[in-house]
Amino acid sequence: MERGDAMDFGLSPDQEDIIASTRRLVDRVIRPVLAANPKDRALPKSELVKIFKAVAEQGILTPRLPEEGGGTGLTLLDSGLAFEQIPPSISMSMLSQDSFTARLYAECSDQQKARFLPDVISGKKIACTGSTEPDTGSDPRGIKTRLRREGDMAVLNGQKMWVTNISACDIILVTCTEEAPKDGRQKVIKIVVERDKSPFEAREIDAIGLNQGFLGEAVFTDCRVPLANIVESDSGTKVLNKSWNLNRTFVGLQAVHLAQRAFDQALEYAKVRRQFGKPIGAHQLVQKNLSDMATAITTSRYLCYRTLWMMDQGLDVDGTAAMTKRYAQMACHEAVWQAMNILGAMGLSREAGIEEMYRDIRMLPIPDGTNEILALIHGRELTGFEAFRGVAPRE
Repeated sequence: MERGDAMDFGLSPDQEDIIASTRRLVDRVIRPVLAANPKDRALPKSELVKIFKAVAEQGILTPRLPEEGGGTGLTLLDSGLAFEQIPPSISMSMLSQDSFTARLYAECSDQQKARFLPDVISGKKIACTGSTEPDTGSDPRGIKTRLRREGDMAVLNGQKMWVTNISACDIILVTCTEEAPKDGRQKVIKIVVERDKSPFEAREIDAIGLNQGFLGEAVFTDCRVPLANIVESDSGTKVLNKSWNLNRTFVGLQAVHLAQRAFDQALEYAKVRRQFGKPIGAHQLVQKNLSDMATAITTSRYLCYRTLWMMDQGLDVDGTAAMTKRYAQMACHEAVWQAMNILGAMGLSREAGIEEMYRDIRMLPIPDGTNEILALIHGRELTGFEAFRGVAPRE
């Protein structure tokens, strides 16, 4: 960069179009579905399929896939611009769908891709991934779900928790362990389970927020799956890390979405609500709070954009993505809280809707790495030390 040159923080006309067209999709398809269904429970599966098909037609359901794999060729930054516009109760389900397709595309055989991916990419089938278990979250080495081979079938036993889309899914990628035949050691393995052919039990988990979305658990009891569904790949850890990095950044954008909506509502309220003879927006501390909120939203948004841009450039973002999610959801959580305070008693009412945004944003610290784990990942990248093992800095 030459002296006097400026960094371009503006959006291109194409990027402006992506944002505008996604907002039209939300207004035309997504918000009417959310408004027509109860706020306190998951949407009917048919409604999610309807939304997914519309999102797929717009080319933003599976942004990680390259064009040759059925994707649309959008950059991750452009995909993030679209993702930010979508209500998190829906975008969280989209994230699960996209994670499934990305991981299968990277790890499956061509035959498996042809079998499993087309209906997921088009939104006709709902997909998810199952890694977390009752006793295993941030440490995948503790997975207890077991797979054993019987003839041409695999028999699956175990439980998966906190799985987005599980109650509505048609297909799930399950991470499990298998006893190696040579040395008896346990090895991590993945298998695709098609629910209509290999039934399993799934149920919703009642949570504080994102109640119109799908969050639940699955129980596999002697679930018989064809051996042809086993994913034979040695690149699982690398693929999973890349998946986590994008998921973390997109969760940051979900926080931005909620905080922006809360801020917009608080700002309008501050202009019309009067106390002590003037709008409350004319009082110094309300202006200070609005300034803090705008700062939190702006810094979070541009941190997410920068991380997505770095991914598009092929740069290492392990620490950056961890920092991005951790900062964005913490800063935007505070912004939503401040919006509730500006509305006063109205902020506590269901009528205003900010209490729903607050409950929704409370769901975001946990998926794809807690704040504590993310801080350790970022710290590892800064120092070179593994906090858990205390190893020497990497060269």
